Amino acid sequence: MWDYTDKLMDHFRNPQNVGTIENPDGVGKVGSLACGDALVLMFKLDREGRIADVKFQTFGCASAIASSSALTELIKGKTLEEAEKITNQEIADFLGGMPDQKMHCSVMGRDALLAAIENYRTGSSGEKLHDSRLVCNCFGVTEKDIERAVFENGLTTIEEVTNYTKAGGGCTTCHPEIQEILDRVNHDDHEKAADPPAPVQVKPRKKLTTIQKIQLIQETLDREVRPSLRQDGGDIELVDVDGDTVVVSMRGACTMCRVANFTLKDVVEPKLREFVSDELRVVEEHALEDRP
Repeated sequence: MWDYTDKLMDHFRNPQNVGTIENPDGVGKVGSLACGDALVLMFKLDREGRIADVKFQTFGCASAIASSSALTELIKGKTLEEAEKITNQEIADFLGGMPDQKMHCSVMGRDALLAAIENYRTGSSGEKLHDSRLVCNCFGVTEKDIERAVFENGLTTIEEVTNYTKAGGGCTTCHPEIQEILDRVNHDDHEKAADPPAPVQVKPRKKLTTIQKIQLIQETLDREVRPSLRQDGGDIELVDVDGDTVVVSMRGACTMCRVANFTLKDVVEPKLREFVSDELRVVEEHALEDRP
């Protein structure tokens, strides 16, 4: 049993600002159902540029719900410049503290806020992008994610990194890389560490033939997506590949799931972009059939 504070439990049982906003100014999406936690956060600004309304929808544990609720209370009435300075530790402190093993929930909330602000400022998709090399394939955590968590929270062990980011909490094969990042960040001088890590230059992938692309897409679905869906009684089938558009059909429990589209955009598409091509987009078969 986790040792939750009374305030955290109150925000879990009576979460504030749950729901959606019609025509929001900014929307941020982080996490995935396959990883156990997912969060959508949206806000509306007033004429003075302050956050007049903020709503969230989350799928996760008590800490995820409470963290999201706390974050919305913290940013109401703030400008975007003020809101983006809020740290995950401030979210945890607002709740009277959180179990170490659940600190990743406060990080997820902060990431959703930053994604929503980026969506407002640039018109981006609102989804958290993999802006550097992927270190933890199990939970989609990048090198930059880990560097930021280590620097901002003074982390010194792999266990702490897992608590704050989930990285290393699955198959554990990324533990050596996490340790290398810990050693590097903690031994850098303060001025160097204060600068944001330079993006890792990724070598372009070799151009695939159509047959190679289809085979790799099928292999990725079978290895990276279907096992998670099948655990909940669902499945996915590859229907067609048209250029960079991947057409799939949801099966089993997924056909009736109200978050099936969320699964496509936050689980299936990122996996295919990671292992096949970052140009791919995923659509469901019936979405094409519904077009005039």
